[in-house]
Amino acid sequence: MRNLLVAQSGGPTAAINATVAGVVSCAVLSGKVDHIYGAVNGIEGVLAEKFLDLGKKLDSAEKISLLMQTPAAALGSCRYKLGDPKENTEDFEEILRIFRRHEIRYFIYIGGNDSMDTVNKLSKYCKENGVEDVFVVGAPKTIDNDLVGTDHCPGFGSAAKYLAATFAELERDCHVYEKKAVTIVEVMGRNAGYIALWCGIASGAEDILIPERFDGNRPKLENELIESILEKKALGKKHHLIINAEGVGHSYGMAKRIEQATGVETRASILGHMQRGGNPTAKDRVYASYMGALAVDLLCSGATNRVVGYRNGQY
Repeated sequence: MRNLLVAQSGGPTAAINATVAGVVSCAVLSGKVDHIYGAVNGIEGVLAEKFLDLGKKLDSAEKISLLMQTPAAALGSCRYKLGDPKENTEDFEEILRIFRRHEIRYFIYIGGNDSMDTVNKLSKYCKENGVEDVFVVGAPKTIDNDLVGTDHCPGFGSAAKYLAATFAELERDCHVYEKKAVTIVEVMGRNAGYIALWCGIASGAEDILIPERFDGNRPKLENELIESILEKKALGKKHHLIINAEGVGHSYGMAKRIEQATGVETRASILGHMQRGGNPTAKDRVYASYMGALAVDLLCSGATNRVVGYRNGQY
């Protein structure tokens, strides 16, 4: 058993394919991997045995380079979560049967928090059941930038760059009218406010709403916003830009309540999925591909239940 399987999971990002490119490049050069497979649609594809032969698909430096620059998830993705192996072993046993059939020794799962949970559960199941010839490693990917153990999650920088440019355009648009107005822009981030914070600072937003500072008291939050808007309105400011992380609250409802309270026209924009699939930055491409290569190195050294990370300037 010297074959390697790689899969992608969770939401796509601009740089997730660069990690696959790094995996394939390093695996080919390692001399320790016979065949490189890609699972279509994450762990669901593993359970369905939907595999691609990446050694044949990516058989030239040109193809690998093209993949590195391609956004979204070339292998497809899923939102499937493995359950508790103590309550239901069926998925885990089936995965190991499939690994045996295809002589898969190494498994790399690229994704965010749920994907790293899969890495942890599968690794622990192998250890607790005496499976010593299967090694599992995770490679980070999330625009939320909220994975423990790494300062940088590939995908975050590309999303932040896209949004910073978008906010700059919005800010210019908002200032062409004499009439006062408030604009709320809702960005992704779920329970993490990195995107909202970074892009809000870069765009000069008057208010930045992030989950880390939101204690669930929405009336208090909106009262503070209303006071801020009225204060700046009294000073003659024409426009008020609010960046809202999705984990804080729904922007359309917030806009209606603010307009009723202030008398200032308030509009909301929810950017949605467009913010995570743009062109990757150079930094994201390099970090992502390097993390893919390091994941292969870890596996070939006998490591398992590990996640590749970048901390304090070191991988």
